[in-house]
Amino acid sequence: MDLNKLRIAIVCDWLTNFAGAERVILKLHKMFPNAPIYTSVFNKEKMRGFENAVIHTSFLQKFPKAKVKHQWYLPFYPLAFEQMDLSKYDIVISSCHCASKGIVTKPETLHVSYCHSPMRYAWDNSHEYLRTYKFPWPISQFIPKIIHKIRMWDRVAADRVDQFITNSKYVEKRIEKYYKRDAEVIYPMIDAADFHLAKGKKEYFLAVGRFTPYKKFDLIVDAFNELPYKLKIVGTGKQEKELKAKAKKNIEFLGHVSEKKLRDLYANSKALIFPQVEDFGITPLESMASGRPVIAFKGGGALETVKNKSTGLFFNQQDVVHLKAAIEQFEEMKWNSKEIREHAKKFDTKVFEKKLENFLIKKYKKWQDKMA
Repeated sequence: MDLNKLRIAIVCDWLTNFAGAERVILKLHKMFPNAPIYTSVFNKEKMRGFENAVIHTSFLQKFPKAKVKHQWYLPFYPLAFEQMDLSKYDIVISSCHCASKGIVTKPETLHVSYCHSPMRYAWDNSHEYLRTYKFPWPISQFIPKIIHKIRMWDRVAADRVDQFITNSKYVEKRIEKYYKRDAEVIYPMIDAADFHLAKGKKEYFLAVGRFTPYKKFDLIVDAFNELPYKLKIVGTGKQEKELKAKAKKNIEFLGHVSEKKLRDLYANSKALIFPQVEDFGITPLESMASGRPVIAFKGGGALETVKNKSTGLFFNQQDVVHLKAAIEQFEEMKWNSKEIREHAKKFDTKVFEKKLENFLIKKYKKWQDKMA
């Protein structure tokens, strides 16, 4: 079966900044270049790679500051996606961590949802959401009730999906708990060929990401404030001022860097510091594709990508004592860059493409038989 002969559409929550979920959407676009993309809000200035895509947006596109503050409009997302007309497609692929799985499709249309996570605002992170986004007092009184309604809608929306795919066994368990559904794990990908090994002495550790509380950059800074080693940090975010204010001279903030610069930073680092819990986590794979190990918290998607004492080293608690102990242990160990890179190739984009293509063909054939 040639999937490109079918009428396929791609649906995603939003396209406003480039992160892990957006990598998957871009890969879907490259696999199915003729498939239009339906989304709530599109910020083309931030989304390189989608220049030739046909993109349909919702009414939220016209809302004030929607391109940069889409979180404000969470209550409107169910309506935005339910209004999208997807009646002419054979297969609809939703890339979802919020509301895009809530689209309404015809009985003969196969809806496959690549679920990056059950909606965190509604489920296990609902309390943190209220703390992180400090809403003004009058609004904050209504947010819990709104989230309650969103939670009920999200559970109903999950029943509209015909087949779930997800990015890790960690998220697979959460889909089973909150949606009572099975999901097939197809890991996200990296282009391993984009990364390279580097010779020479490695003189610094590396951390990469957005400065948000769950990424635990405060833990990284606190640990390196008590260590003699150099640390380079790539990224920006709302915690930037406070992180810089308490960081000592061995810590260097690089802000945004080019892709080429980032690849060089990976290749020449001692190791990537990865103390957060992620649903999957792309940066550990990028580090390992560069032949560099990862010092990671023992939780989330890292358990599925990092091999302890082979491609990286785990620590058991998210505190300074355990992270420092792992770094000191790392310094006493030897690492094989070529073996680390070979491990990362198991997550190469070609592997993702083949697994997804086989999954779609198999499920669409079964769906046709069911509808016959």
